[in-house]
Amino acid sequence: MQIRFSPGMRSITISSTNGFLDLMKLKDAARHISYRTLFHTVLALAFLLPFVFILTAVVTLESVNKCSSFDCLGRRLGPGFLGRGGDDSMKLVKDLYKILDQVNSEEIPVGLKLPESFSEFLSDMKNNQYDADTFAVRLKAMMEHMDREVKRSRLAEQLHKHFAATAVPKGIHCLSLRLTDEYSSNAQARKQLPPPELLPLLSDNSYHHFVVATDNILAASVVVTSVVRSSLQPERVVFHVITDKKTYPAIESHHGVRNHYHGDYILGTNVGDNPRAFASKLQARSPKYISLLNHLRIYLPELFPSLNKVLFLDDDVVVQRDLSLLWEIDFSGKVNGAVETCKGEDTWVMAKRFRTYFNFSHPLIANKLDPDECAWAFGMNMFDLNAWRKTNIRETYHYWVKENLKSNLKLWKLGTLPPALIAFRGYVYPIDPSWHMLGLGYQELTDLDTVRKAAVIHYNGQCKPWLEIGYKHLQPFWTKHVNYSNNFVSNCHILEPQ
Repeated sequence: MQIRFSPGMRSITISSTNGFLDLMKLKDAARHISYRTLFHTVLALAFLLPFVFILTAVVTLESVNKCSSFDCLGRRLGPGFLGRGGDDSMKLVKDLYKILDQVNSEEIPVGLKLPESFSEFLSDMKNNQYDADTFAVRLKAMMEHMDREVKRSRLAEQLHKHFAATAVPKGIHCLSLRLTDEYSSNAQARKQLPPPELLPLLSDNSYHHFVVATDNILAASVVVTSVVRSSLQPERVVFHVITDKKTYPAIESHHGVRNHYHGDYILGTNVGDNPRAFASKLQARSPKYISLLNHLRIYLPELFPSLNKVLFLDDDVVVQRDLSLLWEIDFSGKVNGAVETCKGEDTWVMAKRFRTYFNFSHPLIANKLDPDECAWAFGMNMFDLNAWRKTNIRETYHYWVKENLKSNLKLWKLGTLPPALIAFRGYVYPIDPSWHMLGLGYQELTDLDTVRKAAVIHYNGQCKPWLEIGYKHLQPFWTKHVNYSNNFVSNCHILEPQ
């Protein structure tokens, strides 16, 4: 491309070196060109010339001999600039869709050797120059193989989580042993709690009574500490901590129960299973579901005959807000103030209905229950014990537990919630979901802003915050209530996660 200025700046000529373009020729023999006009002309050229150069280069590189006009060039480059492929590219895509659709219904040849990575797959395609059909078949085979491998890995992950969740961490086991030794060797550790002058408070209904059933000392300490720190009137808080020496009751002697909770975890599982469904099956087989502590909540009216209301907390919760307003709610004769779990933005955690827990293929369940009935959560429940004593909730609970045993656990698989869902039907008072946020032990994508705003957060699920498998971004809400400088805690090497 050449630019020529005539003497005296009376004319400017632009031409391409191959004769392709004769863009502009300015002549002014009769008039004097002002500096302002010259400046604007040069400015316009500075803007246009890069585009002219690019268009000329494209044409030259593509060796377009028959296309010698801007109109022709525009037809060639237009679809690219507008983001649309030409007819050839669209035809290629449609042909590819057609081939993949045909292959989708074909069986993969037995014994077909597949590459282990995308780079190997690409190299295989280049070296063997496969036709389109063979390419599609091998692509399908590789994708199906990778899908199976991913599912196997996810199932194995859930199984390993199950074993980690059911084991007692070394530090927590050490803590129990050291405290037991302290209790047996130190007279001060065996002093009566509470002291005699505070005994009347255990049955004083002007106080706020909390109940925790646990065999995990560290977890219980977090519950108590978080309640006291969050309370606007901690001097009005009374805790009733229930524990036992042996967590496996006589019910374990039932053959079906023993086989269900301690049998082959892999039996009946295949690579096609949904990992979430498999995780739920494993959770249902946790030995904690046959713990006496897990069933004791059904006896609260008998355990605390002098109390009117109690707030029952699981040992895997953290309290972040004052809960005194729960004692002021009028339950209108209902027994159980609980958060319903069939409504909410998280469609995994908050999408629980009766069909989630019960086997509706069994006639006893199908005839008695509605699969669409909304479920509710254990973990933080305000119980009106006066109203409870006027019902047959405990008897209904016993009846259904026995029926499930008779059916060899065919009515439901998951713990103590299913019989409670039946026993408390008609006696549940729904409270606002902000009081009790669930799923921090299995929903890794839990929204942190919602966690911060919740009154009580619940690490229900396998990934407890005191375990190595706990979600690291959710652990700080729990660990901030652990006194890691305590001698018993530090001597057992229970360290704050970094």
